[in-house]
Amino acid sequence: MAPPAAERKTSAAPVSVRPLSEPDLDRADEICRTAFGTFLGVPEPFGTVDYVRTRWAADPRAAFAATVEGELVGSNFATNWGSVGCFGPLTVRPDLWDQGIGRRLMEPVMDCFDAWGNRHLGLFTFSHSAKHLELYRRYGFWPRFLTAIMKKQVAGGAAVPGRVLYGELPAAERPDALSQCRALTGAVYEGLSLEGEIVAVHAQGLGDTILLHGAGSQLDGLAVCHCGAGSEAGTDVCFVKFGAVRPGPEAADRFERLLDACERLAAERGLGELDAGMNLGRPDAYRRMIDRGFRTWLQGVTMHRPNEPGYSHPDAYVIDDWR
Repeated sequence: MAPPAAERKTSAAPVSVRPLSEPDLDRADEICRTAFGTFLGVPEPFGTVDYVRTRWAADPRAAFAATVEGELVGSNFATNWGSVGCFGPLTVRPDLWDQGIGRRLMEPVMDCFDAWGNRHLGLFTFSHSAKHLELYRRYGFWPRFLTAIMKKQVAGGAAVPGRVLYGELPAAERPDALSQCRALTGAVYEGLSLEGEIVAVHAQGLGDTILLHGAGSQLDGLAVCHCGAGSEAGTDVCFVKFGAVRPGPEAADRFERLLDACERLAAERGLGELDAGMNLGRPDAYRRMIDRGFRTWLQGVTMHRPNEPGYSHPDAYVIDDWR
């Protein structure tokens, strides 16, 4: 929801874009909350969820600030998942909406994707917002899949055989664990890698990554989870930022085990709610989440560049929403 025209300021001064720095973070967080709150019509859209500090700390070189006359007015963040790149949240101070600042904040993010060599790009946005769809279409992104943001109440559950937490591994074993994770995600989509997310979650103390081992030496599944206030989950929530299982004939069974393992982690951390995003282009995975008690509380659309599904296909048992 945009502010009335009478309440908007005209930005006569030129907009500058530079790297977002640590002293900017409080103001960037405030603008992010105000922008989403204004658009959604709610006073506090995030509560104790933190998108700005977590994403800046993950890679400060991929975080960007827009300024007018030296004053911070917006920010954007790029994320590198190997062959896949995504970005957001892109936010601008509401009284300066519709003045081209969002486009300026897209430019350095697209430069990041070029430098990283990502071949498939994506984002999550609100499907009912023609303005957002048109902004991102200008950069080659096309709306493809309705995406459900889902949640369920944590019921506890038994221990899950083969479940290991990345944060509990000895330091000497972590490189091999990351290599196994790359092999798994690479089987889902060539070059897809969540190594940066796994390391960032551990380094920042945001939660943990579940490693699900099978009968053999291969990894059956992984889930990068944020837990509690100050992370991207918020108070009393375990948020599965990304989860995937090894493709193949038994992928559906592995997916069920991964859901069990995520709920078990939430219970161990004393968290009452489990949140996860599901691309509705994966109908069997979506149905299995519904059968487990997940319900949709928000929905949007994932936009892709190029206009193809990437790893968002029916045979991929993946938890993600690209928020």
